[in-house]
Amino acid sequence: MTELNYFAPVSTRKARAPLALPSLVIPRYAAYMARRLWQASVLMVLTVAITFALINSAPGDMVDVIAGESSIADAAYIDQLRTKFGLDKPLPVRFINYAEQVASLDLGYSFRQNKTVLSLILDRVGATALLMLSSIAIALSGALILGTIAAKYVNRTADAIISTITLLAYATPVFWVGLMMIVLFSVKLRWLPSSGMETLFSGYTGFDRLADLGLHLLMPAITMALFQLALYTRLLRASLLEILRQDFIRTARAKGLPERRVMTRHALRNALLPLVTTVGMHFAAALGGSVVVESVFAWPGLGRLAFDSVAQRDVNLLVGIVLFSSMLVIVVNFAVDLLYGWLDPRIENA
Repeated sequence: MTELNYFAPVSTRKARAPLALPSLVIPRYAAYMARRLWQASVLMVLTVAITFALINSAPGDMVDVIAGESSIADAAYIDQLRTKFGLDKPLPVRFINYAEQVASLDLGYSFRQNKTVLSLILDRVGATALLMLSSIAIALSGALILGTIAAKYVNRTADAIISTITLLAYATPVFWVGLMMIVLFSVKLRWLPSSGMETLFSGYTGFDRLADLGLHLLMPAITMALFQLALYTRLLRASLLEILRQDFIRTARAKGLPERRVMTRHALRNALLPLVTTVGMHFAAALGGSVVVESVFAWPGLGRLAFDSVAQRDVNLLVGIVLFSSMLVIVVNFAVDLLYGWLDPRIENA
């Protein structure tokens, strides 16, 4: 029976015999998934504990805010509110209650918005997901094209131009790019809307509404994608240059394979592995960057909601957003780990 060499490049591994697949690959991949799931669970517990510590380390609590805004300083009223919200109990008991609330998807109540924190987050998470996925799609598509061209024509004019563009995109602040795009495309040329997610009171339906959404999405998505595009392009270029020096690439070319097939089927597939990891790790940074982009373009997402919660001192809402975002990052990185293990079985034993 042919053994699988886990230290060979992805494109040169020999096919495993069908009878060996259930007995070897599936158990190893299941064990890999179990390890990653255990790590994700531990991270979630730590996130809940850190969030609870942040809530209780800040001076004052929600009762102080409510009493101050209602101009009621009566001690009996304050004690009644503390009993109502369970703030009179010992800290370990409050932590257990908080963990039970989080487990039941109860993130608290926003007294500013007069809604539950979870409902506010769910109302905004779709807009943020649309913006982030669009920016990642733009960044990855551009990086695949520019990175491949730069690696293919290394140290030539095309490589120098791409390197200069990516360096400028990496060094330019995101908020400045957004403001300049608003000045150019909204104020001067009047091609694109400057803010919001859709035209208010337009009454658009069907394709017209999708087109209107696309116009509003274009500038925020490109603004958020520029930094990622620069990072992914440089990473893919470096990875491709390393792969193209490997023996299996020279073997593929010696067999007479077309250069396009060598690049796409052999070199690019192996070069994508570090890029997949970077995308997963960059997801948390993209969530943080959405605060700036959504504030600049008045995009109604989680970032704008977090900014408003800070300005309004809505601690419950802010902590709920942080906790929800942390859980989302953990889930995305878990999915990336599984994808990485599927792309490269060599890391299943890692």
